[in-house]
Amino acid sequence: MYISFLEKFIALRYLRSRRAEGFISVSAWFSFLGIVLGVATLIVVMSVMNGFRTELIDRILGINGHLIIYPNEGNYIKNYNNVIRDIVNIKDVVAVTPQVEGQALARSQDFISGVIVRGVRWSDLPSKKLLWNSLSIEAKKNYKNRKQILLGFRLAKKLNLNIGDKLTLFSANGLETPLGVFPQKQSFIVGGFFNIGMYEYDNNFIFLPWEDAQSFLLTNKNTQTLEIFLKDHNYSTKLKKIIKNMIDSKLTVLDWKNKNSSFINALNVEKNVMFLILSLIILVAAFNIISSMIMLVNTKRGDIALLRAMGASKSVIIKIFLLIGSFVGILGTFFGTLLGVYLSINIEQVRQFLSFMFNQNLFSPEVYFLTQLPSEIRFYEVISVISISLVLSILASVYPSWKASKIAPAEALRYE
Repeated sequence: MYISFLEKFIALRYLRSRRAEGFISVSAWFSFLGIVLGVATLIVVMSVMNGFRTELIDRILGINGHLIIYPNEGNYIKNYNNVIRDIVNIKDVVAVTPQVEGQALARSQDFISGVIVRGVRWSDLPSKKLLWNSLSIEAKKNYKNRKQILLGFRLAKKLNLNIGDKLTLFSANGLETPLGVFPQKQSFIVGGFFNIGMYEYDNNFIFLPWEDAQSFLLTNKNTQTLEIFLKDHNYSTKLKKIIKNMIDSKLTVLDWKNKNSSFINALNVEKNVMFLILSLIILVAAFNIISSMIMLVNTKRGDIALLRAMGASKSVIIKIFLLIGSFVGILGTFFGTLLGVYLSINIEQVRQFLSFMFNQNLFSPEVYFLTQLPSEIRFYEVISVISISLVLSILASVYPSWKASKIAPAEALRYE
């Protein structure tokens, strides 16, 4: 569609309202600001939701396996070394690690806290990359020594523990006697701390050397689960089928998607709902464009009729008013995109600034699991937001433009 210089000039001139038409100008400004805020908010929210999903999945897989083998009957997998030997030779399998886990009560000299105890072999620690990378050299060495345990740094702070301190653990899996079940009690030396950035782990988990964990949890030298680490988490579905056909029918294989399905589905639903709700901001701004342009058409009826009398066709009038609405939409979308991308890139600094200004801990790790607010901008989503904003802005201009084109040239006589 060709647009002449005269059409552009008239459209821009109409955007600069005189004092008598001040309300129309204010309405146009509100339309512009509505689009800016709508586009920016959509980009920021989508980026933060993407960041949450990616960050949480990376952290979950950085400390847990991509595939997990459970026993169908009983609590333990017997002869697990034979299962490991069969699976570890499969292509794209990096490691297969046995694991035991249980709840316990931790008591330091001054404090008590409920904890989750997890037993892992020293040789298997590097496969848990997030955990391994957060450990100091001293902590790694201490873990190799018997009864040298690893604690989340938040748990250590809560129990007021330092490296070398003694920690006593109590487990409900105790010895049965005629008088009842006596809780299992063992004391360990704190060998180091980890900080993986997930509140649940940093505040609740304790890692024990393999033999000590088996003894403390009374597993009779068996394992509760086998975790399988792959080269890429995208291979999990394919390898799950292969491994399922290899292992005993008494064992079940779950992939990380199955295990965290409710969590991942909740994130996806929340993201889609937020997208629909925040799109209403742009929709409201589009209706504002309609109302402001209708008022502009009513104010400029004499000018439009004069243009028609001078030979301007209906298509020229339509293009002039389409340009006016498009200008508002394009400028609002442009500045909204810039603002949204800038805020998404610096979202953690924005969070810290707002927390400082209002003296409140926004996005507390106790609630959101992560210690920092993540953000991940996806190009195709930004393009989708831009497209929605531009399409709504142009569609909002169609009716006022059509109404303006219906003004007859004879109406110019009324304004003489």
